[in-house]
Amino acid sequence: MENRAYRSNIVVAVDIGTTKVCAIAGRKNEHGKLEVLGVGKVDSEGVLRGVVSNIEKTVKAVSEAAEYARRNAGEDFDVVHVGIAGQHIKSLQHRGILTRDNDHTEIGRKDIERLIYDMHKLVLPPGDQILHVIPQEYTVDNEQGIIDPIGMSGIRLEANFHIITGQISASNNIFRCVQRAGYQVANMTLEPIASSAAVLSDEEKEAGVALVDIGGGTTDITIFQDGIIRHTAVIPLGGNVITKDIKEGCTVMTHQAEKLKVKFGSALAHEVYENRIITIPGLRGRDPKEISEKNLAKIIQARVEEILDYVEWEIRRSGFERKLIGGLVFTGGGALLNNIEKLAAYHTGMSTRIGIPVEHLAHGYHEQLSSPIYATAIGLLLKGIEDVEAGRVKVNTKKKEEVAENKETATVEYEDEDGKWYEQLFKRTKEWFEADPDADF
Repeated sequence: MENRAYRSNIVVAVDIGTTKVCAIAGRKNEHGKLEVLGVGKVDSEGVLRGVVSNIEKTVKAVSEAAEYARRNAGEDFDVVHVGIAGQHIKSLQHRGILTRDNDHTEIGRKDIERLIYDMHKLVLPPGDQILHVIPQEYTVDNEQGIIDPIGMSGIRLEANFHIITGQISASNNIFRCVQRAGYQVANMTLEPIASSAAVLSDEEKEAGVALVDIGGGTTDITIFQDGIIRHTAVIPLGGNVITKDIKEGCTVMTHQAEKLKVKFGSALAHEVYENRIITIPGLRGRDPKEISEKNLAKIIQARVEEILDYVEWEIRRSGFERKLIGGLVFTGGGALLNNIEKLAAYHTGMSTRIGIPVEHLAHGYHEQLSSPIYATAIGLLLKGIEDVEAGRVKVNTKKKEEVAENKETATVEYEDEDGKWYEQLFKRTKEWFEADPDADF
């Protein structure tokens, strides 16, 4: 039986982050814009640096966020699209070669799929798996620099690929949490790729741009040029380390440090007046504590500058240092820090802006969605809709009342235009997980 959510063209995305778990239900309207029907956001306590560290707490957060989204949307759903991130994410470049049988026939989607399928056979370090295989440029019979070879003729087809890998255990833990919450995973997307879909324009991707997603536990970098992902990286520093610096520098409690950062924090110390004093309550029986807003800004600026140094280093390592006409785009919760775009412009010499994920939203969206903290969730929703519309994900589910009796309510397969079935990331990861569901991670 067809899933009720998909029968009404509703797709659900779940962003499992270090500081929050966010579930969003939505669909595209007749004008191709995204209608957000339901949003659920709860605090995340079981994720550390983007990786699940406590199964039970994460299951609880996923269940609560999805339930809020379900109530707001007024629809039941059993299948969700999720993201994956964390310090374990790595990337590499590889070249694939395919010798075709007949140079008179046109190069088709099947040939591209064969090249991509061959990339999944790469030998990786133990415990790693391929998450995404992203074509860069193609070469047809020594004719280089071809972006789309479909329709051309030739014997030898070559391609450069940007391959993103991650730990199998990290994927398994996400699958486990979602399944225990009562849902099935339709697809898994690297979160920086999802964020870029929500906040970057095609023009920026063509010109060259670096998306810097500052989350709670990590900072994710995605570099585009000529409309193609050229480089991805994860920096193990995020908003939580700034909070920790404030806690130690101002000798306050963690929750007080977080409030100081959010309400009074600035990434640029010289933008803050010298004589501003913040008073916070002392512990029981103790006098209130006074903190200079200028000193608070200096603590924050030092750590943000360190993060920006890592960003610059990754840009140089990518080889696109002088090719990013679009400069830097900041998103994620860290992008809410006052004056962060000014500091980035001063520090890197590049143009900067804050990425707000509203470009693809239909009119009438809720005001809370116009925040960079929802960039990943909205991007996952866009990617989920794209996969369903393109036929890359086919979902068959049982009725809602049967879910409790049998967790295996969904089968997900991938199909290309020629009707040939290919084994992809989800199917393989699911098999690994099911081979030893009680393994300790």
